[in-house]
Amino acid sequence: MRRTLRGTALAVLTAGAYAALVRPRLLRWGATREEASTSYPGDDLIQGATAQSTMAVSLPAPPEEVWPWLVQMGCERAGWYSWDLLDNRGRRSSGEIVPEWQDVTVGTRLPAVPSGALYFVVELLDPARTLVLRSDLELPSGRPFDPRGPVPEAYTDGIWAFHLRPLPDGGTRLIVRTRGRGEPAAADRLMARLFGEPAHFIMQHRQFRNLRRRVRRDGGPARTALRDVEQPAGAGTFGPAGEGSA
Repeated sequence: MRRTLRGTALAVLTAGAYAALVRPRLLRWGATREEASTSYPGDDLIQGATAQSTMAVSLPAPPEEVWPWLVQMGCERAGWYSWDLLDNRGRRSSGEIVPEWQDVTVGTRLPAVPSGALYFVVELLDPARTLVLRSDLELPSGRPFDPRGPVPEAYTDGIWAFHLRPLPDGGTRLIVRTRGRGEPAAADRLMARLFGEPAHFIMQHRQFRNLRRRVRRDGGPARTALRDVEQPAGAGTFGPAGEGSA
């Protein structure tokens, strides 16, 4: 009985410490309080959001040079510049800007899987300033649905938004905002806290690192030496805070 009580108390304390100390840092990693509290274009697409995060990084290139890397994202396109073994079937994310992947408009689908059955939809597009991607999935099938039509009884709905702001030194402040909601609400919140938020932190942190490697202050895309800094094929071990051999 004492062991059970001790185990329960430890679990409660651990959960409390995570909620009070760790989770708030994950949800606004790299972002200032002002950036985290600011409203951005596309926030209103998810009314009544039950989850939100704001992560940010400063990149050594102006917004117009960061932008091409973002609009070419997608599976069977440039990849996601994150952990390729997890989100790009092991295919290495592109190390250069590809002209044929630059023609993106509102309504364009960016595939999340090679078949294209899962995808992000471009909802807002303001070149060199704002790119808002949206994903709406029916549960438990995981099939996409149109949020402008009937809403399924069980679903998850969210945005992944990239906001670029010029810095005085010629660089870019890249602010990434996520907002989500789902039904059943209790299950959606539980899954978000246990899996969704930690997974997003790991993948977004990695993407920031790899985007930094792909841009240069002199205005040219980072086309050289990526072979030596990318994740080796077959590697899949996370380091601290989602970092790994890059």
